[in-house]
Parts: sequence; C-alpha cells; structure tokens
Amino acid sequence: MATKSEHPPEQLDRVVIRFAGDSGDGMQLTGDRFTTSSALLGNDLATFPDFPAEIRAPAGTLAGVSAFQVHISDHDILTPGDAPNVLVAMNPAALRANIGVLPKGATVVVNVDAFDERSLTKAGYEANPLTDGSLSSYSVYEVPMTSITQEVCKEAGVKPRDAERSKNFFALGLVSWLYTRPTEPTVGWIAKRFADRPQVAEANTRAFRAGFDFGETTELFESHYEVRAAPFEPGEYVQVTGNQALAWGLIAAARQAGLPLFLGSYPITPASDILHELSRRKEFGVRTFQAEDEIAGVGAALGAAFGGALGVTTTSGPGLDLKSETIGLAINLELPLVIIDVQRGGPSTGLPTKTEQADLLHAMYGRHGEAPIPIVAAMTPSHCFDAAIEATRLAVTYRTPVILLSDGYLANGAEPWKLPNLDALPVIEPGFATGPNHTADDGTQTFWPYERDERTLARPWAPPGVAGLEHRIGGLEKAAGTGNVSYDPANHEKMVRIRAAKISGISTDIAPVVVDDEHGDATVLVLGWGSTFGAIAAGVRRVRARGLSVAHAHLTHLNPFPANLGDVLARYQQVLVPEVNLGQLSRLVRAEFLVDAHSLNQVRGTPFRAAEIEAAILSLMEAP
Repeated sequence: MATKSEHPPEQLDRVVIRFAGDSGDGMQLTGDRFTTSSALLGNDLATFPDFPAEIRAPAGTLAGVSAFQVHISDHDILTPGDAPNVLVAMNPAALRANIGVLPKGATVVVNVDAFDERSLTKAGYEANPLTDGSLSSYSVYEVPMTSITQEVCKEAGVKPRDAERSKNFFALGLVSWLYTRPTEPTVGWIAKRFADRPQVAEANTRAFRAGFDFGETTELFESHYEVRAAPFEPGEYVQVTGNQALAWGLIAAARQAGLPLFLGSYPITPASDILHELSRRKEFGVRTFQAEDEIAGVGAALGAAFGGALGVTTTSGPGLDLKSETIGLAINLELPLVIIDVQRGGPSTGLPTKTEQADLLHAMYGRHGEAPIPIVAAMTPSHCFDAAIEATRLAVTYRTPVILLSDGYLANGAEPWKLPNLDALPVIEPGFATGPNHTADDGTQTFWPYERDERTLARPWAPPGVAGLEHRIGGLEKAAGTGNVSYDPANHEKMVRIRAAKISGISTDIAPVVVDDEHGDATVLVLGWGSTFGAIAAGVRRVRARGLSVAHAHLTHLNPFPANLGDVLARYQQVLVPEVNLGQLSRLVRAEFLVDAHSLNQVRGTPFRAAEIEAAILSLMEAP
C-alpha cells in the first residue's frame, strides 16, 4: 500500500535497522515480520537475531534485552551490517545495551512511555538520557508507543495491560511507514496467525495500523525513505535461516541417496530448530526421535545407519562432548553418520544464545585413539543446504561419520535463497552390498564386511536381514577383511592406517580451493572458514575500494583440506586467518603447510564486522 504523504520517499541504497526491547516485547517477531515484508519487496537482506542468554532475566534489565538486526538493500550484501542506521528501543535497557554500536548521526526511535524512573534505575541510568544531553549526537524521536497502543485497543475491549503486549506491532507499523514497507502482508499474517484468538488479532492489527498512521500523520519525522528491489537472477526465492536450510538439505540428501532419513536428537540451543523443522516434514518420510539425552540421540542415529537409513544427529558444543564415544564407535564400525554441530560460546554452558567457531579442534581431535573423520563447514545461512548434502555425500560414499559445523550466527540468521533445480543436485549412491564379495582359496564365496572398495577404501554397507550378509559389529578392533575381533598388533596398525588413508583420500574427491584474487597481483591472502565468509568478503570489498589488491579464499572442507590448498598458500607473502576463536584454523594450516599464518581472533559471542576485517588487512599490508 502506498502512503498518502505529499512528499515522495527519499531513495536509499541500503539501511540497517535494529529492533531492541525486553525479551517479552516481541522483538524477534517484529524483526522477522519487517524482514518478510522487505523480502516480498525484492530487497536483498541479511539478519542477525540477538537473544538474551537467560530465559527469565528480570524485565527491564540489561540481561533481558533481546534484539533483531536486519540489513536491507537494493544491491548484493554479505552481512547484517556493521552498525545500525536506526535503533528502535522499547525501553531504557534496550537503549543502553545498544547505543554503543550506533554511529554518530544515527536515528534512535524510543518508546518514551517506558522511560520512567523505575525503568531507568533498572537499566542502570542515573539520569534520563532523553533529557540529559547524552544523546545529542543522534537523531532521537520520542514516540508514546505504549499509551497510543492502549488507546487504540480500547474499542476492541482489550484491557490496558493486555493491549501493552501489542506495542511491538505499533513499532513495526511505524518503521514500515518510515521505510515504505507494504502493510498487507503483515495484516494478513496477523489474521492467520491469531485466527483462534480474534481479540488478540484485532489488538495487533489496530496497533500496527496505528503505528503506520502515526508516521503518516505526525510532523515528528522530516521524511520517509524507500529502498528499492535488488537485482536477482530469475527464479523462485524464499527467505531461509541456516537451521531451515540444514533441515531441507538433509531431506534433499536423503532423497538423492534413496534413503529414509532418521534424526536422533536432544534439544539444545541453537540447534533445536533443525529438530523442530524435520519433525514437521513427515510427508518426506522423515522420522525424528527426541531422545532423553545426547548419548541416546547419537546412539539411535548410529543404529538407524546400521539398519540402512541416513542417520543424523544434531547438537551444539556441549552435546558434541557427550557424543564423542559413539562417534568413535561409528568410526570403528565404518558406518555413515552425519553429526551437525551448531556451535555456540563455550566451554560448558558458556554463552548458549551467542555464536562462536571454537569447536574446530574438537571436531578434528575430540576422540580417543587415531580417529580421523571428514569435517564440512557452512558459510552462509543458505549454504547450509549445500553443506548438508555434501556432508551426506561423504558419509554415505566413504562409510564414515562426518561432522558438519554451523554456528549460532548462521542458524538464526536469514537471507534470500533461490530454490535449486532438484535435477541438478548430486546423486548419492549408497551402494548396498547385495551378495558375497570374497572368494576363498577353495573357491567358496563368502561375505567379508571389511573388504574394501579400491577407490574409496570404504567397506560394504550391509544392513541386517539380508541373507548371506550376516556379520558382527562392535567396538573391538576388527580383522581386515573378515571383520572378526582381532587383538593382533600388526592388524591393528593396518586398520588404523587404512581408516586414515580413507579419510585422507577424500581430498581427491572434493572441489579445489577457489581464490578470489581480482587482478592476480595480491600479496595478502585472507583465508577463512564457516560463518566469517560474509564479514571477510565485505572487508575485502572495502580494501579493494581503496584501490588495493587482496585475495580471499574460503574453506568448506576442513578435514581433509582440498588438495591444492598448500599450493594456494605458497603463492602469497602473507596469510591472514580471521576466526571467532583463538586461532584454531591457524594452528592447523601452520602445522600442515608450515605457513606463517597471522591470526585475527575474537570470542565475544558476536560475529566479525567488515570494518574489523578491513582494518586487519590494512595493518598487515602496512607491516614491514
């Protein structure tokens, strides 16, 4: 719906908006609805939900602040934005928790009704920031969101306390007017979402329209703005989060392999949404099992793999700790198993709602004995779909557990995703054993469960119940070929080396590293993995905009490394490795390739900003 304003909106190429309030103020919902409206308009977008760590932090305190940042643009973007252009603060705590990330001159829209003495004290303010001059560097708009919402809901018979819960829709309506978002999608969503609670639906609708009309009729705002649609390749697009993309990727992978999909999982932040999404997809033959603990979840998934299904388990860092013994069993059994680790801040409970990349070394070495497995890392929310298919391909083809690393930033972040051509997805051949595979000296044919494929070194996958394929499984070392229990030292070394060679050989079956070196004359290479992709790519763009040359390579396969990685690293005088940890990939490439990699590290529970990557690149270039 177009606005009635006499003045056309000012054109912007991009804007970053951050909604912030108490954890009960509905900021995640508000940000999600604004994002959806922007997606329908055709904007490119990226989001960053920021959840409080405590489930029931005291209302109005800094610990209870919840925020949602969305970056919309008329061109290709890579991150949710370094700093918001607009902060919508529903209370003093939200203002105080987020004012530090705003650049000078940014717009601040506050719910002035919430700035009473009690709320100011709970937020740690000694004086009201709206009157003490501390916000003089910003464009501050004081809007009585609570009182207007209560007033417009009176006619619907909604009590003031209940009406107050709809103030987030007032804020959504106001910002929708300010940035020329359509109203119809939100009004329609409210009617559908609250169809069984008509009074709540009417209150939310009234509040939303009141916010939109307030922006339209008040003289508070000098102008309103428009961010036009971004150019996209032709096709059908959806807005997708990383966890949704992972779930859909697993479904697609199972179909490409012709396997039933089984998820054995225990709920844990921030991975739980994968379980939730897959549990709703029974039409694809998905079976989900919410186990009593992490160990039961991975045990059930491994059992499903033994039975001939695609066995998957999902978790975060603390759960990966508990699953390690069963992953070791899967290595010994040589069965396909996909373990998805959506990383968060640690150790222990750590920062359950914040992001981190600190599980890489755990994925590499977090098992006893010589127990190598492939590691795949997703780069963006939409890339989680492809990463799930690739992890499944490796697990099924090589009969091995595979760890897929995502993180909280990818899991909850959203972006537009072009629906793929299903015919173009790789076919994954499970290659089940069908009969005897070994001929004895006397000509007798038998089935050896640890006979090897010459190319992949994978053993046969022989689900139980097939006549002639009977064999033993268990955690004790197996004799090469026969699979009998063996304590022979020479056999143990042979099996250890075969398992290691099997994983190492995957390097010839994965794509080589692709280097983005614009002119081919860069001396500095920025090497990344996982969710640092957006910030690194944006930082590289900034450096190039200065007329400087810098190269960027990003790893999806972390074990084994792509076969050409050593040659790539040798071409550059300096290598910068940004990571949201204390330097884990840096350690690996230094050890593997004897490269003097420079680490750029942070563990604040937040992703890098493009400006931080830019500054690190420039500093490295200027170093003697």
